[in-house]
Amino acid sequence: MTLDEFFEIGVVTPLGTHLFDAEGIKAFARKYDPQPFHIDEEAAKNSVFGGLCASGWQTASAWMKRNLATPMKVWTGEGPAPVFGPSPGITNLKWLKPVYAGETVSYSRTALSHRPMSSRPGWQLLTVRAEGVDSTGAKVIEFDSAVLVKVE
Repeated sequence: MTLDEFFEIGVVTPLGTHLFDAEGIKAFARKYDPQPFHIDEEAAKNSVFGGLCASGWQTASAWMKRNLATPMKVWTGEGPAPVFGPSPGITNLKWLKPVYAGETVSYSRTALSHRPMSSRPGWQLLTVRAEGVDSTGAKVIEFDSAVLVKVE
């Protein structure tokens, strides 16, 4: 097995779904993003959104939970199995459409590329595209996430 096969470069991997119910939206927002259109249904009706919608940070957090619950393939290559480390960050974060109370979002990841890190011998930098779509198939979130992977 090669690293390309293990990382499944170019393969869209479904991660599962998350239902954004009104109480969950409000609870998340009260803790992390207390804007009126996330915590008050009446205020949300009178906002630019026209209804209660999830924080973009909540949609990103739901992707991360699903991502961590969906492991990569089992390593069958030579040497020890790759070990996933920390992420140096994300780029190109876009909240493309509001996620309203009652909506279910389906999440996926697509490994885009990997490369050896010159600053950390034995490590690769894996780049993954994260996406979420609503029940109509419209994309609601996308971003590129990087993760360090020890391969030796």
